Amino acid sequence: MKTFGSLAEILDFAIREEEKAAAFYRNLAAAARDPQTRKLYESFALEEDGHKHKLQTVVIERQDAWPDDLAAVRVHEVPDVEVRPDLDRAAILQLVMKKELEAFRLYTALAGLARDPEQRALLDGLAQEEARHKLSFELEYDELSRKA
Repeated sequence: MKTFGSLAEILDFAIREEEKAAAFYRNLAAAARDPQTRKLYESFALEEDGHKHKLQTVVIERQDAWPDDLAAVRVHEVPDVEVRPDLDRAAILQLVMKKELEAFRLYTALAGLARDPEQRALLDGLAQEEARHKLSFELEYDELSRKA
C-alpha cells in the first residue's frame, strides 16, 4: 500500500499513473487485432491524457483548500505488465479493472479531503470517469467469459 506525505506527492503519483495508463492503452491498441477494440483502447488513452491535464490544474499552493494530514489517501499499487501479443485477454482485462479501481479510490479519497468545491467536483468527476472505465472493462470481461 502506498501512502503520501503531501498533496504534491499525491498529484505527482496520480499524474505518473495517468501517463502510464495512457501508454498502456496505446500499447493495447497497437497490439489489438480487431479494429473496434483498437479504437476503444485508443479512446481510453485519450481520456487518460485528459485526466492528466485535469490533475495538472489542481492548485497545490492553496494549502487551506486541503487538510494538513493526508494519511487517509492510500492506494494499492498495481504492477505494470508489458503488453505482448501472446498476453491473455482475460488477464489484461483483470489488470486494467484493478488499475481503474485504484484510480477511482485515489480520486474518491482526494475528493473527500478537498475543501474547495471546484477541486472536489473535478476529483469527483475523475473518480466517476475511472468507474465508467472499470465498468466498460467488466462488461467486456463478462462477454469474454460467456464466450469461453
